[in-house]
Formats: sequence, C-alpha cells, structure tokens
Amino acid sequence: MRLNRFFILFFCALFAVSCGSKKKVVTSKKEGIITESSGNREIEGVKPLEGAPILPPVNPRLYTVEDYIRDFAAVAMEEMRLYDIPASVTLAQGILESGGGKGDLTMRANNHFGIKCHDWKGARVYHDDDARDECFRKYKDARYSYRDHSLFLTERKRYAALFDLDKDDYKGWARGLRKAGYATDRRYPDKLISLIERYRLYQFDADVLKRPSPSYTYTPEEPESVTYRVKKGDTLYAIAKKHNTTVEELQRFNNLRDTNIAVGQMLVIISPE
Repeated sequence: MRLNRFFILFFCALFAVSCGSKKKVVTSKKEGIITESSGNREIEGVKPLEGAPILPPVNPRLYTVEDYIRDFAAVAMEEMRLYDIPASVTLAQGILESGGGKGDLTMRANNHFGIKCHDWKGARVYHDDDARDECFRKYKDARYSYRDHSLFLTERKRYAALFDLDKDDYKGWARGLRKAGYATDRRYPDKLISLIERYRLYQFDADVLKRPSPSYTYTPEEPESVTYRVKKGDTLYAIAKKHNTTVEELQRFNNLRDTNIAVGQMLVIISPE
C-alpha cells in the first residue's frame, strides 16, 4: 500500500515538473517576440509617414524615372503639406541625387538625397563621393529619407530664406538651394528646373495648393555630346552624377541593358549645355 502511494506521489511530482517546464518555454517565446518588436524603433529624428504603402524593391534594369515619380509623388506631396517644401523640388532632387532610384547609395541605404552622417546616430554606410569612404545615413525605408530631407532643410538656418518664397516657386527654390550651399555644382539649379519641366513635376505643387496646374511646353535644350573612358572603380551612378545626368540617360544613349560596365569601355555622355 505504501509502495503504491509512493509511485502515485512520484508520478504526480513528475507531471508537475513537466507542466512547469512547458510554461517556461511559452514565457521564453513571448519574451522573444517582445524583444523583436521592441527592436523596430523609428530612426532618431525621423517620424514615420502614416498610411503610405510599403514600396517594392527596385529592379534597376526595368526602373524608369516615370516609375520613380509614380512611387514617390505622394510622399513628396505629403512632405510639402507638412513642411512647405515644393513637391516638385523634392522629387527633382530625389531623381537627380538617387540616379532615378538606381544609384548605389540609394540601393544600399535607401538614401535618396545624398545626406551625409554629420551628427547622425543611426545606421550608416560608407560610400565614395567627394572623397573615399564618406559616411552616409542609412534608412530602413525610402520614406524616412524623404522625411529626413524635409527636416534637414527646415532645421538649418541657411535655408530659412527659401521658405519666404512662394510655395510653388520651384525656380526660386532650385537657385536658392545652390546659393545656400546644398550643392557645389553651378548647374545644379538648371538640372532641377529641367527635370521639373520635362516631367511636369510642378503639377504636384498645384495639386497640394489646390490651384490649376500651369500650362507649360517643355523645350529641351540642344545637348552636347562627350565621350568618357571607364576607369577602375567607376559605376554608372558615379559617372552620371559627375556629368550631371542620370543612369537611365547613360543606359539609353549607350544601349546598355543593365548597369554593368567594364574598365576601358567608352561611353557617350549627353547632357544639356
């Protein structure tokens, strides 16, 4: 009788231990989920955009400037509503700085405006620009790059005069950005204005301001053609940026199916005078 009682107590104790260990496994799993979700914090200084769709990854071979505009026009318009930066200017800068969304920095870091680290405390990548291995900000989503661009302009005194311009004065903004030191290229304003008028980006300013879109006929400038021999370490993005054109234009004029180039290869580069 005592022996039977001993076995009954033994199996009860074994069952209790088994239940307790299962409970610990469940707790551990919950803690893992909490840890994972708590890691998805918003990037410092950049607030997420609500209601915007998650954009699909870019296929460099198929992606065009028109695709870029389609994907980011709504984001640029939202930034205009919140920060009074013309959507046309934001889009034109995005197209130019990111190589139409196909530049190496954009593909690796979702950085569409070439904003360097400065006092940035978030993720970063190193990219050859004016010097080798310069530090650039990295974003988990391209929309954060657009928000950081807005904050970059609104929080620096040297750009304050731009916000005294009419909200749809894209020409004044383009010239003012260069004057304030955003870019050293003397043709930077002309490149922005050319993109805005070629792709009719000013219509997005009119939509935000609820004004009629201006009628404008784009007349392309007479282009000049130069040839360039590819050097070791060159990329289409770097060549395009250096010569104030886009990756898409280089591919089109050189019949390139992708972004692969070889050392010694001759490229035709056509850009406005």
